Amino acid sequence: MTESSAARITKLTGVYHADGGLLGELRYVVGKLRGQAHCALCDITHGRLREKPRFAAWRAALPVTLELVHLNERDESVARVTGSRTPALVAHTDAGALIVLLGPDELELDGSLTRFEGALTDAIAARGLRWPEDPVGSRARGAEPP
Repeated sequence: MTESSAARITKLTGVYHADGGLLGELRYVVGKLRGQAHCALCDITHGRLREKPRFAAWRAALPVTLELVHLNERDESVARVTGSRTPALVAHTDAGALIVLLGPDELELDGSLTRFEGALTDAIAARGLRWPEDPVGSRARGAEPP
């Protein structure tokens, strides 16, 4: 597939391996403290209580939107493509496809954003995808894609 014919990524969806909402968050925190719950994507995006500032800055510089959702917040199409293999990072393409870029094993990166960036870049290349052109008003604001 040539660069010009490669499907373009229009959006990314990250799926946490935990339910959202007060009860879901509480269950995850208690499970994590007991060593019974783990979410590698959570380790990359969040510190103890909130989103890591470095991750927030990286996310804001992406040329596409990165939506982060919990298991019970996935839409039907994302739930269908991820199934029980979460956490996961899914690419939405201009061809209408949803492609899992990183699954649970690939996200085991010890919470490292640097390693996450590398894994994402490799996954995009391996699947013959590319970032969109930098349109006026893009989220990239002049930043280079990861």
